[in-house]
Amino acid sequence: MPGTNLTREEAQQRAKLLTVDSYEVDLDLSGAQEGGTYRSVTTVRFDSAETGAESFIDLVAPAVHEVTLNGDPLDPAEVFADSRIALPGLLEGRNVVRVVADCAYTNTGEGLHRFVDPVDQQAYLYTQFEVPDARRVFASFEQPDLKATFQFTVKAPSGWTVISNSPTPEPKNDVWVFEPTPRISTYITALIVGPYHSVHSVYEKDGQSVPLGIYCRPSLAEFLDSDAIFEVTRQGFDWFQEKFDYAYPFEKYDQLFVPEFNAGAMENAGAVTIRDQYVFRSKVTDAAYELRAETILHELAHMWFGDLVTMEWWNDLWLNESFATYTSIACQAYHPDSRWPHSWTTFANSMKTWAYRQDQLPSTHPIMAEIRDLDDVLVNFDGITYAKGASVLKQLVAYVGMDEFFSGVQAYFKAHAFGNTRLSDLLGALEQTSGRDLGTWSQKWLQTAGINILRPEIETDADGVITSFAIRQEAPALPAGAQGEPTLRPHRIAVGLYDFDGAEGGSGKLVRDERVELDVDGELTAVPQLVGRRRPDVILLNDDDLSYAKVRLDEDSLAFVTEHLGDFESSLPRALCWASAWDMTRDAELATRDYLALVLSGIGKESDIGVVQSLQRQVKLAIELYADPTAREALLTRWTDATLAHLRSAEAGGDHQLAWARAFAATARTPEQLDLLEALLEGRETIEGLAVDTELRWAFVQRLAAVGRFDEAEIAAEYERDKTAAGERHAATARAARPSEEAKAEAWASVVESDKLPNAVQEAVIAGFVQTDQRELLAPYTGKYFAVVKEIWDTRSHEIAQQVATGLYPGIQVAQETLAETDAWLASAEPSAALRRLVSESRSGVERALKAQAADAQATTA
Repeated sequence: MPGTNLTREEAQQRAKLLTVDSYEVDLDLSGAQEGGTYRSVTTVRFDSAETGAESFIDLVAPAVHEVTLNGDPLDPAEVFADSRIALPGLLEGRNVVRVVADCAYTNTGEGLHRFVDPVDQQAYLYTQFEVPDARRVFASFEQPDLKATFQFTVKAPSGWTVISNSPTPEPKNDVWVFEPTPRISTYITALIVGPYHSVHSVYEKDGQSVPLGIYCRPSLAEFLDSDAIFEVTRQGFDWFQEKFDYAYPFEKYDQLFVPEFNAGAMENAGAVTIRDQYVFRSKVTDAAYELRAETILHELAHMWFGDLVTMEWWNDLWLNESFATYTSIACQAYHPDSRWPHSWTTFANSMKTWAYRQDQLPSTHPIMAEIRDLDDVLVNFDGITYAKGASVLKQLVAYVGMDEFFSGVQAYFKAHAFGNTRLSDLLGALEQTSGRDLGTWSQKWLQTAGINILRPEIETDADGVITSFAIRQEAPALPAGAQGEPTLRPHRIAVGLYDFDGAEGGSGKLVRDERVELDVDGELTAVPQLVGRRRPDVILLNDDDLSYAKVRLDEDSLAFVTEHLGDFESSLPRALCWASAWDMTRDAELATRDYLALVLSGIGKESDIGVVQSLQRQVKLAIELYADPTAREALLTRWTDATLAHLRSAEAGGDHQLAWARAFAATARTPEQLDLLEALLEGRETIEGLAVDTELRWAFVQRLAAVGRFDEAEIAAEYERDKTAAGERHAATARAARPSEEAKAEAWASVVESDKLPNAVQEAVIAGFVQTDQRELLAPYTGKYFAVVKEIWDTRSHEIAQQVATGLYPGIQVAQETLAETDAWLASAEPSAALRRLVSESRSGVERALKAQAADAQATTA
């Protein structure tokens, strides 16, 4: 039985048989305030290539009342099963199917999500359809290559607003009738319904006029900085339309900040939904604004790449996401009015770190993954699909040239507008404009898994003059269990030569004196351009971060960087060196204590707040998971003392002060440190410039709860101060974090033994439940996890089940026993391929931590 799955073969067969023309979807959401189910009526007009053929249309619904095919009624009891409605005896040419069903509101962030705001007790709805969830709201041919027009009619409660892909009409008797959309895929249709607050503007340029809207719940309206959001949006319109040479393809552009959203955002055509945590209720650092801007630009880029031109099947999901990621960051880097011209630094420091981590898991896969069915794609929204793919696109741009790249993209959009494509269509266009043969490049970069390592090999004479310079490329063995063979690849990289300007009156900075850009291919590539040049203080491979590879410094450069990492004049080479050090720590090549020492020596000079916050997270993770357990407490004390010192010395009211306050709260442990948190909360002590606002208060409360200082009374009192949806989530985290058997049992039961929690609250409970300094208390839950995870996977929705499978895995129990229990479960439980992948990835984290702990212990005795 297919259940809710769909194979690629089934989709191909259906696409050969059917051409879909139009949908008319009529939804009665007048009872949305009360919840339950709603009436869904769908009429689909489509053509069949054969007479007498049989196909099916997809629907996930509690009840189907009527099915009519070409005017003939079909018995729902006979044709509706397993999320499919059978369509027998099709006519050659035009067919019409009408389906009347009761569909259900959800609280999982899938289909039509319903949320009640505790501030005003009003319901707010929005749809989330990627990958296969339009069928939870209306009957649909749920695959990306069966595009059609969509005409929505919605009855909503009086006073509510309805937003969809087409411009919002004037309602009549609370019924909203939208004009048909252009031809788009089911997964990018959208409905957002409720008493939302809105702000409107327009994008105007060269005679073009596009209405712009921003929406959020009224309880967040006071925090909505619409001017800043509109500014980023307009910059995106300017840059994308110039680079793509194709006008924005839809009639308006709305951005809707919605509650309990599972992802960052979703590229619904003309109606982008975005998690409403991006409406900042409290002070955040500039890194948060940069991330929000990248999300806004990412979704706007999708209006062309993904919505206008759409992948034929989900194996090209990576191309959708990688293109949007690459172009959004390029827009931030190159738009003349951007606030974030350093965005490639952020990319190197965060996105590529994610990619490197994902590419070293047993589940690593080629960028162009084999997607056999929907189950495959649901777990493939990963660091390879987004971050490695974007890194490789950046490499491709360097390989073919930026002008040639965008010329090919322009031809691609013009040739395939409102159609479906394969990767070969884009590569063919790029070959035409660049003159490069991309066949070998594509095979080695897109169809193979794994990561390369680049090392410099340098020889100098007695005077320090370079006599030989080469770059050695390695292809390490793939992780155990991964498919494929190690592969050497062609890289386009730059080599940067840096000297320290330490003379009297000098800048005191590491400054780049020379840059050489070249193709690296094979095992050893000579760089004759550098022969005869005096050896600089630091030689940095992959300068400017053009390629995707792990980079190692030569011995002399590493020694200099260890003393001067914070002295690079530019942020990007600093980020590349920080990333290399972190990668070495994860690979057990650098002891955790040495990584901590490196960070403490250089972080005070790091100006990029995004890098600072990443380093803070990485140090905490390294100490808690990668340090020798016997040294862990001493290292945590050293780190926490440093966070407090930086907090007290940081510029008053600045981003760094806020970042250090959060870092301090995350590991505060001594009575004196915890006393300070309480005093800051109560206002008995202040730090000049530090606003202990709503979100920072919750960070303090959660830490005090986790160490046993705060219990239910204090948590409840804090929730009374912040009786909002965010406050509810924060309180749930704090309660689950308490270090008592009762608190853990209560949290576990709410997630595992009940399916009532909304997606966002369940995520909050899991976050509080898992505390790295509560290993003994949580030890009994290792066996409990393996006893229940398969049943949860089989009975809960995908999003809910994935939260449990990954969030409750006992990854903090870094021991051989954890590996043994995992292996026994994998051998006996017969999990689905998707669940097996998630558990195997988590197991890999424990294995890596054991190796890193051994390396750190060895450093102690060395």
